[in-house]
Amino acid sequence: MMFKKFRFSLSFILLASFLLSFQASANTNQEPKDKLLLTILKYVLTEGHYQPQEINDHFSERVFDGFLERLDPTKRYFLQSDIDEFSNYKLLIDDQIKNEDLTFFFLVYNRLEQRFEDSKPYYKELLENPFNFEDDEILNVDFENLSYAKNTQEIVNTWRLYLKFNTLSRLHDKLTIEKDKQIEDNTYIIKSLDYLENEARLATLTNMDETFDRIKELTYTDWFSTFINSITEEFDPNTSYFDPSDKKRFDISMAGKLEGIGARLQKKNDYTKVVELISGGPAWKQGELEVEDLILKVAQGNQKPLDIVGMRLDDAIEFIKGQKGTEVRLTVKKIDGTIKIIKIIRDIVEIEETFIKSSIVEKDGKNFGVINLPKFYIDFVEENYRNSATDMAQEIERLKSENIEGLVIDLRNNGGGSLQTAIEITGLFINKGPVVQVKYRDKAPDIKNDKDPSVIWDKPVVVLVNELSASASEIFAAAMQDYGRAVIIGAKQTYGKGTVQSVLDLNRYHNMDADVGALKMTIQKFYRINGGSTQQEGVHSDIMLPSRYTYMEIGERDIENSLKYDKIAPTPYTLWDNYQNFNETVNNSKKRIGSNDYFKLIDKNAKWLKENQDDATVELNLQKFSAEIEATIQESKQYDQLKNYTTNLTYNSPLYETQLLADNTDLAEKRKVWHSNLKKDMYVEEAINVLSELKIKPKYQLVKN
Repeated sequence: MMFKKFRFSLSFILLASFLLSFQASANTNQEPKDKLLLTILKYVLTEGHYQPQEINDHFSERVFDGFLERLDPTKRYFLQSDIDEFSNYKLLIDDQIKNEDLTFFFLVYNRLEQRFEDSKPYYKELLENPFNFEDDEILNVDFENLSYAKNTQEIVNTWRLYLKFNTLSRLHDKLTIEKDKQIEDNTYIIKSLDYLENEARLATLTNMDETFDRIKELTYTDWFSTFINSITEEFDPNTSYFDPSDKKRFDISMAGKLEGIGARLQKKNDYTKVVELISGGPAWKQGELEVEDLILKVAQGNQKPLDIVGMRLDDAIEFIKGQKGTEVRLTVKKIDGTIKIIKIIRDIVEIEETFIKSSIVEKDGKNFGVINLPKFYIDFVEENYRNSATDMAQEIERLKSENIEGLVIDLRNNGGGSLQTAIEITGLFINKGPVVQVKYRDKAPDIKNDKDPSVIWDKPVVVLVNELSASASEIFAAAMQDYGRAVIIGAKQTYGKGTVQSVLDLNRYHNMDADVGALKMTIQKFYRINGGSTQQEGVHSDIMLPSRYTYMEIGERDIENSLKYDKIAPTPYTLWDNYQNFNETVNNSKKRIGSNDYFKLIDKNAKWLKENQDDATVELNLQKFSAEIEATIQESKQYDQLKNYTTNLTYNSPLYETQLLADNTDLAEKRKVWHSNLKKDMYVEEAINVLSELKIKPKYQLVKN
């Protein structure tokens, strides 16, 4: 297995652009339901969206640019002459939306199909003859700043460079395998470079053929939906259209989507992205798959891997999930651009493992509790079914019985969930009062309060967050910070998802005998009790811990066209001013982190990852290509010690779980894995350090804000 920089994803970008470029048969008939959809969307978006856009010439320009970028992201199909012709409509799309006119869409759509047919022979012809890997050529992948080809000759040359890269990548893999074989057996004779180059070229050809076969499955609806989403997502990136078939499967948090490896998956452009790992699931236990990984290929055991770039999400999931006990091998692109094959044994993903769990750790003769909350869960159908608020209260009471002195609440990778439970959980730590402000457009904010004056935990609290803590997690962390109730430790800032979406069935707006799909639309915005929005800004930690995501573009603030941060009036609330040494403890932690060699190395690693991610050139000379890969491998070795880090802390299950673990060996194994991971977790370790220093004032003091 070899490590590769960002450039190694290019072969898959190549495939993705194929998949953005085909439809089985041309269609110029403007169907009534498609035209009607434009009117419905215009009405719903302008009347219901939290921050509606004016559908004018400026809006038209943005839709124009966005649609073309979606169709030809690597600029290998359209000619500059095509763009010049399309540009006649650049300021007219807004008028066409208002007039139920799809002329622009069909012009671009049919031209794309034509250009696709024109380019079909390229890859076969270019792969007939060997590539010269001694030439000093470079592939530029800064697509945004590339120009469209002026003629067919330029397009063919672009194809040549991409296919050359694709083949070079495979050739390097084969050379590495051959060298490894010779190391294992010094009598082994390495195959010739010409032989391996031919094998690599044939593999590229096969890969292209398979890709074209899958392209044929795409329908007119896919491309029309692409155009419609170019319109809806100009309002904000969380507003999107679902055609009738997508409407039935858009919620990938459903149980069927979690079968097999225990990962929640999402479509990102043409990639299948990991957005959450289910606690205790197979992928979580295996430990190599991470949030933000892009799954490129799927293999059933040692069978030939299948490329899933460009594949529909539900189809990709069908290949990933499978029967308990079977092995799946995922080829993934990591956030540093490296390509890795991860082997996971499928299992039944139990919902139990998405629930709250706790552990007890001793430090300096005192016991502290660690509560992991994977999500803010609730069942809106069964009122008496467990939810995160009642579970949190019960877990705290159980830990109190074991005389813990402080509590770490781990919200890392918690993407949110129920607003109601976030409010109720906040209420466990404060007297009654406001928790969050929720605002519809053009209306006064609705202040959501904790109405229960009781407090079940009045000792120190540390809330641990990272860049993937979002939505309800940010509401809870923000309230705990605004009240001064907890020390927030972790990422520089959390994800910054401060908006609320609602899914609307668009069929309620017409009487035709046709299904026009659904719209997920942003309708509300969250604001802290101090008046600031969590949108884009998220929650800034009191104590920042460096992580491999520190310099990555990973939050809502990094998504083009996301709603902006703003402020409204604060609502009155009473500070929980009961810490004796809050500032001193925070400063002590910052000093520890600043002098900690491991945290320094994490920060250095994060900068290195960002540098590799930003590299936009690819060497197509075999010697230079191999040298860069080897340099990357050698550079990465300086960070290997981070994987071996361990603390001197020991984590144990609370006493109430003793019998449960004795009766349930699977649960016992899951807890063993979790505790092992906690022992290696320097972030939890520092949270415990902070917790152990925090002191409560002898007397409680109320300070009015």
